[in-house]
Amino acid sequence: MKVVVVGGTGRLGSQVVAELQGRGHEAVAAAPSTGFDTMSGAGVAGGLRGAQVVVDVSNSPSFEDAAVLQFFQTSTGTLLAAERKAGTSHHVVLSIVGAERQPDSGYMLAKVAQEQLVADGGVPYTIVRATQFFEFLGAIADSNTTDGTVRLPSAHLQPIAASDLAVAVADVAEGSPTDAVVEVAGPEAVGLDDLVRRVLSATGDPRPVVTDDSVKYFGAHLDDTSLTPGPGARIAPTRLDAWLSRR
Repeated sequence: MKVVVVGGTGRLGSQVVAELQGRGHEAVAAAPSTGFDTMSGAGVAGGLRGAQVVVDVSNSPSFEDAAVLQFFQTSTGTLLAAERKAGTSHHVVLSIVGAERQPDSGYMLAKVAQEQLVADGGVPYTIVRATQFFEFLGAIADSNTTDGTVRLPSAHLQPIAASDLAVAVADVAEGSPTDAVVEVAGPEAVGLDDLVRRVLSATGDPRPVVTDDSVKYFGAHLDDTSLTPGPGARIAPTRLDAWLSRR
């Protein structure tokens, strides 16, 4: 089976490509660097030729509200139009657990808009909503550091290893479209402040982490239910301590 992975050169996408190739599929990494540009449309029609499945794990280069909305609307619209012409049988898109519960976050609103485009796009689909990656906890610390101190809320997240998510996305790509949402999460619900403390401690980073529940996450205030999955979620196996031990 030919699967085009949009964003396939990135942190997650490259692992999705490798996972699918390891299962014997023709998985193709599609990105501007490979001549596949969903913003301009360049190379998209040719890149989708013969593909049964498209997996979209691409992300906006800017997190500014207007820019991220434009990216997801334009990129997704380009893909779906080309897929309809190519006869693609399954569109898999990565989204975020709890995005629909965060109306104050421009990024989350953009993901909700993307989901709606996919649902209305005329191509059989599955939406994979995932929790935050372990791999981004360090970047979260950096973006919330002032004068050498990290300030983060205590709201629970249930983060996942990117390698586990790649397996889940590959499983969905191999399956039939559901025209619905699948949630995927890690095995532990832990406060964001404590998650970052553990990551910094394991990497020898001396920055203190101060709990501050007034701090926003992508523009939104969080509570323990904001970004945690529902009871039917697929739970990945890797715990944070095990992931840290392999770093």
